[in-house]
Amino acid sequence: MADLAQAAQRAHPLQAGQAGIGSVSVTPADNATRVSLRARPDAVAALSKALGLSLPLKPKTTATAGNRAALWIGPDEWLVLDADGSSLVADLAKVKVLHSAVDISHRNIGIIVSGRGADAVVNGGCPQDLSLGAFPVGAASRTVLGKIEIVLWRTAEDTFRVECWRSFSGYAYGFLQESARDVAV
Repeated sequence: MADLAQAAQRAHPLQAGQAGIGSVSVTPADNATRVSLRARPDAVAALSKALGLSLPLKPKTTATAGNRAALWIGPDEWLVLDADGSSLVADLAKVKVLHSAVDISHRNIGIIVSGRGADAVVNGGCPQDLSLGAFPVGAASRTVLGKIEIVLWRTAEDTFRVECWRSFSGYAYGFLQESARDVAV
């Protein structure tokens, strides 16, 4: 039975490796539990309590508690991330207020861009102003990278998490690797 469970584990589509070019590394993020959460303002308090963090209410903001993070995506929308196999989906299923919580764990892939020059690597295909003043640590937004939609989250001064659809992950990963080669410092 253990062999069957191990065989059924989700394989990461970017397992081919990582790119470390100069001072910047581009690596696949660990698998994660992801939920697309939609709710009206009157449901935010109950959902925040269930999640163990206060859902952010302002553009480009995030909230974290342990491995769990909520990224503001729109006036009534959040991307909630947690460790792979977490109780995130079950926690939200218990909430008795009107909301939509869709498990998108298999739809999305995360890519970590870190190191000196990480902002320039991401800006190789993203028009967002990534200066610390405009996009500080903890900032997140839905934006574009090249020709695809992404969710971009600055997790540290020199680290970004790029979330994209699995079907575009090869494109995003290759794009960021190429950008890292161009930026190599």
